[in-house]
Amino acid sequence: MVVTQVPLEQVVTLRDGSRALIRPIRADDKQALVDGLARLSSESRYRRFLRPVTSLNERELKYLTEIDYTNHFAWVAMAIDQPGEPGLGVARYIRDPLDPEVAEAAVAVVDDHQGKGVGSMLLRVLVAAAQENGIHTFRGWVLGDNVDILRPLERIGARRKPDHGVLRIEVDLDAVYDGSSIQEALRAVAAGEFEPEPGK
Repeated sequence: MVVTQVPLEQVVTLRDGSRALIRPIRADDKQALVDGLARLSSESRYRRFLRPVTSLNERELKYLTEIDYTNHFAWVAMAIDQPGEPGLGVARYIRDPLDPEVAEAAVAVVDDHQGKGVGSMLLRVLVAAAQENGIHTFRGWVLGDNVDILRPLERIGARRKPDHGVLRIEVDLDAVYDGSSIQEALRAVAAGEFEPEPGK
């Protein structure tokens, strides 16, 4: 059964003092994804998709927005104080059907909001959703020169292994995050308590 809307959201204050609304992605966010992709530099798009991407087709937009919130979950951050409330970032996981305790995870933040805490907040609530749905490990692929993501991942004990020209990264969620509920994680990011605690 596909859930059409998950009634969870939280207004947060970013490092620059601006506000964002964090909420699960919805089917009507297709245009926001299109607009957000256009606000990513070509380098940011390549780092996110590991290939040149300039647009998303209708099938891809449907796949990315019409999700079940269990095997496929995505959070978005929206700039609620700006006209039209443009998207600032997306964090999603997709469960591995062959290993249901593992999910591929990715986070993307538009260039002009990188470094403001958007990605860390989205990752925190993504982990909570994953843990509530029985996922214990995040897996992802990262370019070897992407130190902006590799350094924080290494600080939380991520394992990395060369894989066809990129690095495969795995993070044991239970070793880094406290297993809080989605509601607790949303309250934590609103309070500015969203960084993981290495070595927990």
